[in-house]
Amino acid sequence: MDPYHAFLDYIIKAFVDHPEDVKIVQTLDKNGVLLTLTVHADDMGKVLGSKGKFIEEVIRPIVRVVGYKHNARVSVLVDEPVGGKRYDEFVKRDLSSILGSLGK
Repeated sequence: MDPYHAFLDYIIKAFVDHPEDVKIVQTLDKNGVLLTLTVHADDMGKVLGSKGKFIEEVIRPIVRVVGYKHNARVSVLVDEPVGGKRYDEFVKRDLSSILGSLGK
């Protein structure tokens, strides 16, 4: 496990209620290393924070710095679980957007 992967795993598991459900998948893409984070649906609010600020302003920058220290460009993506509190909201919005573009 790379240092930035281990670091993200450590900090996320430290404050969620369901650390056993934390999963991080590491892949390489055109922009560097992508860490896709999946957590229990009940922990999604803790990970994202208010309006996504915690993940955006705290977690991603720190993981990015750890990656830079190890000569890697690291990005963090939070995978919204099916059945998560915002999942239905996104499905309804996307469905109405698609239907709107079709003129229905």
